[in-house]
Amino acid sequence: MSLSARRAVVAFGGNAISPPNQVADYSTQFEYTHRSLGGIVELLKRGYNLAITHGNGPQVGIALRRVELAEAELPQVPLELLVADTQGSIGYMIEQSLQNRIAREGLNQRVVTLVSQVLVNENDPALSEPTKFIGRIYSRDDADKLMREEGWIMKSFNSENEWRRVVGSPKPLGIVNRKAMRELVQAGMVVIAGGGGGIPVYRDPDHGLKGIDAVIDKDLVAAILAHEIEADELIILTNIDSVRINFGKPDEKVISRMRIGEAREYISQGHFPPGRMGPKVEAAVRFVEQGGERSIICAVEQVDAAIRGDAGTAIVP
Repeated sequence: MSLSARRAVVAFGGNAISPPNQVADYSTQFEYTHRSLGGIVELLKRGYNLAITHGNGPQVGIALRRVELAEAELPQVPLELLVADTQGSIGYMIEQSLQNRIAREGLNQRVVTLVSQVLVNENDPALSEPTKFIGRIYSRDDADKLMREEGWIMKSFNSENEWRRVVGSPKPLGIVNRKAMRELVQAGMVVIAGGGGGIPVYRDPDHGLKGIDAVIDKDLVAAILAHEIEADELIILTNIDSVRINFGKPDEKVISRMRIGEAREYISQGHFPPGRMGPKVEAAVRFVEQGGERSIICAVEQVDAAIRGDAGTAIVP
């Protein structure tokens, strides 16, 4: 691939890999992963050099629950290692599914998965004020029981009867293996990196890099990844077809295009809540502010149309 080829980062949500709010078996997760890759294939056909990142909220929540159920017989597994585990397992599913699609389409790109460490500040206040949702949705009664018996911190998600676990989510500062990512993308390889927001690590003055039990917002890491590989576009895939203001209200309005100032104004007005659309819009704005050509937020199946400007929401300078 030419060094002049357009570059993009595509960020999948964890629910692109498994059905929302369900505990899916692995054959179902492979099926969902395979379905989600149509837009990636279209970008490759257009000649893009790509990096892919993904969420892991449902998967790491299940992994945490598995550890807690086995605590009487097996050692505890810190959250940082579960993030690494899910980077590997989800990366494998995306990598293999994409390799199969590439071969079927007669393309010749190679795909590689990198388990990624992301730098954070060990004194970030977010570590003591958990806000990041992980795992599946529970009823209020089940949430009360888990908070009482397991010591989880849980918050309402969509309604008073939909609750999810929350953990600390420090601000990402940079990607440890960014140089390797950039070189691989420049060489034309499809790189899967920064999965689940990456493994949060900090620099200890005596021991070097050390992990922290937390999770990082994958959309914010996607913006950093896009900047690090000098991408032209950041494409954030979600389960709705476009960004909306006054979401769920009678005066709900679809926004197909926003300039940075408009997006910042909508953010300040509270249109994009934390834990849902908020981090996506924030990441999209940050990337464009740092020199990116545009960010796109769209549904998984709309990538090709969104690139043409016929779907989704574009954030531009």
